[in-house]
Amino acid sequence: MAVRTVRTGLLGLATAVALTATAFTTPALADSGRGHRATQQAIDAAVASGVPGVAAQARDARGVWKGTSGVGDRETGAPRGAHDRYRIGSLTKTFVATVLLQLQAEDRIDLDDPVEKWLPGVVRGNGHDGRNISVRQLLNHTSGIFNYTADPELARKSNTTAFLQHRYDTYTAGQVVDIAMSHEPDFAPGTDWGYSNTNYALAGMIVEKVTGRPYAEEIEDRITGPLGLDATTVPGTDPTVAEPSSRAYSKLAPPDSDGPVYDVTEMNPSVAGAAGAMISDSADVNRFYSALLRGKLLPERELKEMKTTVPTGEDSPNLSYGLGLMKLGGLSCGKEVWGHSGGINGSATYGLTNESGDHTFAFNFNGDWSGEAGPIVEAEYCGA
Repeated sequence: MAVRTVRTGLLGLATAVALTATAFTTPALADSGRGHRATQQAIDAAVASGVPGVAAQARDARGVWKGTSGVGDRETGAPRGAHDRYRIGSLTKTFVATVLLQLQAEDRIDLDDPVEKWLPGVVRGNGHDGRNISVRQLLNHTSGIFNYTADPELARKSNTTAFLQHRYDTYTAGQVVDIAMSHEPDFAPGTDWGYSNTNYALAGMIVEKVTGRPYAEEIEDRITGPLGLDATTVPGTDPTVAEPSSRAYSKLAPPDSDGPVYDVTEMNPSVAGAAGAMISDSADVNRFYSALLRGKLLPERELKEMKTTVPTGEDSPNLSYGLGLMKLGGLSCGKEVWGHSGGINGSATYGLTNESGDHTFAFNFNGDWSGEAGPIVEAEYCGA
């Protein structure tokens, strides 16, 4: 979870217990503004630095705090809303990994299975070989598989003004994997760490192969339905974001560009797919990560596997990556937080919780070229 905004462009045993919406809801906490002054100041500072607007929500023992700053619509001047829905990008990966860990708990898959077992012949070409890559290595990004969103032509269509002509293009998981296979691997499986969206395009395909159903339906039946995440959707090819929501903005150029700002709210998110297509709001993100870390979605063994992390490199010594879940240290007060970050055109999202799941925090920037997330995380978990 990089704690600075990087313009990415795109970017229990479920069979043993009948899970209902009430099984995962907790008593409503009183709305509270106490103890979040530093957080409000930090999101105000992000807006002062150039972020159009920020929507944030925290939930802890004191209650629920909702904070906003800046605008949700640059044309009308309408402010960001605390209940805005937005594209959550790579937070999608935690949902997909949770489904695969549930399937392992049901003895329907072993994460140490080779990818080839479930997707024969799919991971082949230019040195890629699914026989030598495990499903686990997909989930913790140690597979070495080329990141399809780094493909120059796809990046041009996504991260430059060419987006405006290609924003409604439809992609299948097979198509984006084929793009990755046209490049050489980044490293041999298990020898390094490298973030690759292709890993989760493949993970979504494996969910479908194991269950016979699209990954979106498995997420809905296993996670969003039981948890009552009514604002959370897997949109498929739908280019819209349901109300309430704000507009999303991008320069479609390098972050330091002085060029114009474009409204990129509408886009066909199939290019992100199981790697980053989902939509949610801050309340739902908080409920999801709290339930996950409290063991309400996975048995103890699978949650332990999810939280078994690998280092992400010398450039990020305080960051390590588990199975669709990141651990961030290095805060001034010595605390560690778990969660994920997500970037997609016009949107940067952070979903965080402490290890006990009783202090959750989610926030979103509706612009993808500016804003430091680190000070906001520091303020929430270490400030007053």
